[in-house]
Amino acid sequence: MSIFLDAIRIEHESEHVLEHDLSTKKNFSTPKIYTAKGDLSKRWYVYFSFRDPVTKKLVRMKNIYGKANNYTTKADRLAILSSYRSNLLKLLKEGYSPFENEPPDKSEKDGNGENTVAEPPKEIIVQDGAADRSETQTKGMPLQEAFDFVLKLKRNQVKRRTLQDYGHKTKTFLKWLSEEYPNIVTVDQLTKKMVMEFLNHIVMKSTPRNRNNFRLALGTLLQTLENNELIKLNFIKSIAVLNSVPVRNKTFSLKVETDIFAYLEKEDPLLLLYIKFVAYNFLRPIEVSRLRIRDFNLNDSTITFQAKNSILKKKTVPQILLDELPDISQMNPDHLFFTPDKIGGVWATAETNRRNYFSKRFKEKVKKHFDLNEDYGLYSFRHTYITKIYRMLLKDSSPFEAKSRLMLITGHKSMSALEKYLRDIDAELAKDYSDLLK
Repeated sequence: MSIFLDAIRIEHESEHVLEHDLSTKKNFSTPKIYTAKGDLSKRWYVYFSFRDPVTKKLVRMKNIYGKANNYTTKADRLAILSSYRSNLLKLLKEGYSPFENEPPDKSEKDGNGENTVAEPPKEIIVQDGAADRSETQTKGMPLQEAFDFVLKLKRNQVKRRTLQDYGHKTKTFLKWLSEEYPNIVTVDQLTKKMVMEFLNHIVMKSTPRNRNNFRLALGTLLQTLENNELIKLNFIKSIAVLNSVPVRNKTFSLKVETDIFAYLEKEDPLLLLYIKFVAYNFLRPIEVSRLRIRDFNLNDSTITFQAKNSILKKKTVPQILLDELPDISQMNPDHLFFTPDKIGGVWATAETNRRNYFSKRFKEKVKKHFDLNEDYGLYSFRHTYITKIYRMLLKDSSPFEAKSRLMLITGHKSMSALEKYLRDIDAELAKDYSDLLK
């Protein structure tokens, strides 16, 4: 194995890729990846040119294969070659010269008896047609392959739910692109205009919020493509975010809340207990859906759960809710607390599906029965009970004292976050100011 390739591999295993600005006058061409147009039966490799210190001309160096061709999928090969290329570029920018360590020998054979400096494949062209230049470029990566590559890289970087969202939005975007721009086949052909048209298509058939979510997801994916030098620029960063009116569930009146609880006590006690975790413990529906038997510590009256903005969070379970719980001491600790038909059991579906199931169950059982519109949902119970507790606290304490105690109950991370939340749900109302009007 060559000293040069050894150096690249050492970098690959021990360091992250550093980003540097390209100089205007280089001693080397930007390393490229040859993918044989996606043909896995052919050898893929990284190739580049370096300026001969004697002739001062760019000379094609030996191809770098590494272990890439041991992999049998396009995404895997591309992942390892992208890493080779990035680390090679780093070494070159730091001043590493293959001439000083191992002079290029155009007659050298590799381990398979093949010439490692084979003639450039047909997909490689000489820039500007200059006879004395060997700097080359390859065609862009096919769209589907490029996005599959990014999703593979993201697999261990983001939560499963986020990865699924990326996959869904990618599929929607590529489907639209194939219908509107069927001639666009490689990722480097994408333009800002195309993405703008797609986002306009989304906002016209849904909401500004949904359009902004697509913008954010696609922007993240294109940024990864830019970082791996598969596109020159992530132009989505220059596309503005649209103003959108957030959807907020309204709080229930005391009568409606009382009627709902009385109704579910007879019709659906399991759904009622689910709701009480939202109402009494101020959990979000997705957090309730994540609960397992092992998350409960009845000795100190707490639960541990995965919250919205943290890995794990602990909360006190109020006695009013503990009194509602069945005996879970003999249940399997790995079982989910809530399933469709009982407390404690196996439910082989994603957490978002579990949350959506109970949201739909609430809609079918409660919203239709009480003729509630889209302004009301499971979140309405959280808003209702936080408002109720805050107003109770204000009777015997100052606003600051009330908020300080409330912050411990709700789990908000800062006073400013809690204050914004209270304003959003109209929990803070002015006292009667009739005397000021006289």
